[in-house]
Amino acid sequence: MFFFNKRKPFLSKPENERVVQAIREAEKRTSGEIRVFIESKNPLVDTLERAALVFYKLEMERTVHRNAVLIYVASVHREIAIFGDEGIHHSVGDDYWKNELQQMLNCFKMGNMADGLVACINHIGTTLQEKFPFHIAEDKNELPDEIIFGK
Repeated sequence: MFFFNKRKPFLSKPENERVVQAIREAEKRTSGEIRVFIESKNPLVDTLERAALVFYKLEMERTVHRNAVLIYVASVHREIAIFGDEGIHHSVGDDYWKNELQQMLNCFKMGNMADGLVACINHIGTTLQEKFPFHIAEDKNELPDEIIFGK
């Protein structure tokens, strides 16, 4: 008789809560939106293309200032991407996203998945705050903060 071990989840429950709390804290300072999408395998060849597909499927382009950011992780394939909508992307450019990916990847390589996500969320949150500061009269949380888990 064979027993198959369940695969360890990418994030434990406390880590999941830390990531969601980081999103909430970052979004308190900006009109921008941050979401995290985690799935086991990327069904496409190009990781950024998959992140863009998920971004639009989640209708993240519907934010007022076009300043939503998706952090994409395919855990089994060991792929990550960050997709920023046109408002934030035009403000920061390609090198910014490459740097964010590298910082997150450095944490992931050491097995610190939650730390990598939280640091990335915090840094993107600071950038969103600089480019799109929170204005109490007009801003609202336009997208859910919870992590989305795909297949």
